[in-house]
Amino acid sequence: MPKETFDFIVVGAGSAGCCVANRLSANPDNRVLLIEAGGKDNNPLIKMPIGYTRLMYDQKTTNLYETEPEPHLNGRQVSVVRGRVLGGCSSINGMVYMRGQRQDYDDWGALSGCNGWSYIEMLPYFKRSEHYEPGPPNDYHAKGGELNVTYVETKYPITDVYIEAAVSLGIPRNDDVNGGTQEGIGYVQVNMKNGRRWSSADAFLNPEVRRRPNLTIVLHAAAKRLLLEGRRVVGIEYEDRKGNSHTVKADREVVVSAGTYNTPPLLELSGIGNPEALNELGIEVKHELRGVGENLQDHFQCWAQHGVKTRNVMSEDGKFPRVVWSTLKYLLTRKGALAMPACNVGGFVPNEGAQRPIFQIHFTPGAGAMDENGNMVASPVPGVNSTVCIVRPTSRGSVHARSTDPKAFPRIVHNYLSTDHDRRLAIEGFKLQRRIYQSKVFQEHATEELRPGDHVQTDEQILDFWKVEGMSLYHPVGSMKMGPADDPTAVVDSQLRVHGIDSLRIVDASIFPLLPSGNTHAPTVAVAERASDLILGKI
Repeated sequence: MPKETFDFIVVGAGSAGCCVANRLSANPDNRVLLIEAGGKDNNPLIKMPIGYTRLMYDQKTTNLYETEPEPHLNGRQVSVVRGRVLGGCSSINGMVYMRGQRQDYDDWGALSGCNGWSYIEMLPYFKRSEHYEPGPPNDYHAKGGELNVTYVETKYPITDVYIEAAVSLGIPRNDDVNGGTQEGIGYVQVNMKNGRRWSSADAFLNPEVRRRPNLTIVLHAAAKRLLLEGRRVVGIEYEDRKGNSHTVKADREVVVSAGTYNTPPLLELSGIGNPEALNELGIEVKHELRGVGENLQDHFQCWAQHGVKTRNVMSEDGKFPRVVWSTLKYLLTRKGALAMPACNVGGFVPNEGAQRPIFQIHFTPGAGAMDENGNMVASPVPGVNSTVCIVRPTSRGSVHARSTDPKAFPRIVHNYLSTDHDRRLAIEGFKLQRRIYQSKVFQEHATEELRPGDHVQTDEQILDFWKVEGMSLYHPVGSMKMGPADDPTAVVDSQLRVHGIDSLRIVDASIFPLLPSGNTHAPTVAVAERASDLILGKI
């Protein structure tokens, strides 16, 4: 266990922390400690793309978080799992690479206290990490970065049918939603390389980086609290897998990259937060900051599954005896059903009368459901699956420490579907999925709707289906919101420094004031890239 003092301590080796640790340790004069609550990312299922269907509920690599009973979902608790392994959620996620819309960042940068985060300022940081395999560098994509971006090589004909069906309804074809415009539907870009997952750990903590003498990585280390001297953070205390406590000091800064659900509790356990929340836990208030744990946002999705006439779908390839051939194909070629991410088609569609996409569709050429153990099980008959979410919901929730135990799961309430805006668009978005399935193009290849089925027709029934079947898309952000010091809901300034505290920055998706219009891994890495420049004084 390390006993020396470091220049920088990075808490959390997830999507952001791996990048930050890499950039800070690139200078051999910087002594960097990276701690991670989970273990090594050497589980073969992490590298195999389809392995996410088993990893999502594997307690060896995942924190099986659930929300508190959600008041607008009939009191149902929603699974909001998080990666607890080197690479964090990038080691267990669906591998989809999406940046969001230009306007997301322009809206962000226009907010008070958020200067420097507009699209034109963020685009270079998206490109800096990127190695774009499909083509030459252009205005939106770059080569030479550590984070591999490509397309899925495995194709199923029914996927092209689905795209054609959407296009027949007036949705434009768009195979680069990270380019000039997001609107449209097409094949998605993914963080994979040679048919394998390419996580933040793969990208930023490759063997050469891990051998840097000035970078120390400690696994199975659960952060207990930040060490403060007055209003300055001077180090951290963490607990190892045996329950022993250790303290380490930082001469320059502590960077917390523990994630949207875990960063607020860490500050609260350190005495930083809303006095009422801290008093409830018996924690001494060292610095009042009422925004800690508030402004929580997430994408909430609902699926629709339809039967198809062909058996050439991913879910059929996962059944015996075809799964034997699928396994051999993957081992020999890194292609086939086992090389598939969570989806291979994405669509972004405006609501009626709007110009800017508000609905995100994920399509997968296979159908199934979770069993009682959280494993994906193929549907009895051939089918396909789509999900829809509202990319800019107005519902807001909170996340707080449940107890003074650093390993206790946080208390999470998302308040999904708590606003009229979200409920109205949920109904409209679900109908959009059905319109694609019911198009003439798709119906030529279709059988019957598998889920929810013809019995769900009215707006009320559709909304009830959301309440019963709706799921997190695992995109939580916002619980340590960026904003000015005079905003009681803001926690960090535009340079990611915690208001009123010295030598402490937050670098993860919790600092987003607004939820990006799409998957959140790529934006989180871009934030880490810009944060690294801020920490090193480059901007």
